[in-house]
Amino acid sequence: MTSIDTILRVAARGDGVTADGRHAAFAAPGDLLNDDGTLTHGPHHQAAPCRHFPECGGCQLQHLDDAAYAVFVTDRVASALDGQELTATLRPPLVSPPNTRRRATLHAEGKGGRVSLGFTAEKSHAIVDMRECLILAPELFAVVAPLRTLLQKLGFKRRGDVHLTLSDQGPDVMVTNLTADGLAAAEAITSFCERHAIARFTLDSGIGAETRWEPQPVTITLGGHPVPLPPASFLQATQEGEDALVAAMREATSGATTIADLFAGLGTFTLALPARVYAAEGARDALFALKAAVGRGQLPVFTEHRDLYRRPLTVAELDRFDAIVIDPPRAGARDQAEALAACQAKVIGYVSCNPSSFARDARLLVEGGWRLDWIQPVGQFRWSTHVELAARFVR
Repeated sequence: MTSIDTILRVAARGDGVTADGRHAAFAAPGDLLNDDGTLTHGPHHQAAPCRHFPECGGCQLQHLDDAAYAVFVTDRVASALDGQELTATLRPPLVSPPNTRRRATLHAEGKGGRVSLGFTAEKSHAIVDMRECLILAPELFAVVAPLRTLLQKLGFKRRGDVHLTLSDQGPDVMVTNLTADGLAAAEAITSFCERHAIARFTLDSGIGAETRWEPQPVTITLGGHPVPLPPASFLQATQEGEDALVAAMREATSGATTIADLFAGLGTFTLALPARVYAAEGARDALFALKAAVGRGQLPVFTEHRDLYRRPLTVAELDRFDAIVIDPPRAGARDQAEALAACQAKVIGYVSCNPSSFARDARLLVEGGWRLDWIQPVGQFRWSTHVELAARFVR
């Protein structure tokens, strides 16, 4: 056995990689890859804490200890930068603790009078019936078993999604592809919600969301302001992750008096920035929720319903602001980045959930004369290959 057989790093999709490029599933840095393909575990290989690993696709990296996982988060960002021949100061990664996920989409399927409920298996549509979860917030995991029982009572015989969100008022539940008509179904839903302190219960049978339980208007507090929460809305996966990204954007735009927040969503950054803010968002429900919060708080924010893929801000529009904050979907924002590259703003704060599309957009900005100042890697999807980041660009 030689150093060439040692696992040196973990690749983007979770396989361990040796110096000569061989890949091994469920390998940690420091493991040895034997000639027969088996592994001799090293100091960074841990016993997976969850009984469902590695079958469940909710986690891919529970075999890494905390030190190795933190390195993986940073390496994902560094590799993406290398691919675009970029460099930047990479700060130590911020990783969310276990049992802190406040938003998740599970899958449900009814067969033979039983309902399976959980994440799908890795690289499969098969559902791993969840009996344990080390990533969900306890308040959300507590409703999984009772919800499975409810779906059985309602005669759920199809396949659908279950969106779970931890709102200010408690668990928010939305089930798709479910019809629950009649008095018995209504009573079963009401009993479930009362017994388990559900904030809202919504069904979508395919013709739109129908709320069946919501004793109080459901909100999520962002930047200290309660925001109406549409069912199944996008939200940063953990409070710790949100706090890290918000702190990075506040630092990046420090001193700016006018800021544009692009892909503003419900207002995660808009409501936390101490400036006059223009917020653009293409999702109507999210934009209207943000607008309601702004109105209630009498905040110095102007909102616009705008599809930034079809109609990105022009250079002239961007030049009106001291700073720009942008948080696009996984695909990035190539067209908007081209305009950002030519604008005269003093600083750009970029939040990304995909290091690869970020690096592509960052390359456009650097070619336009911007300097990539620093990057804060964030691992709020613990034990997953999904990595996020916040970055600052300056002239």
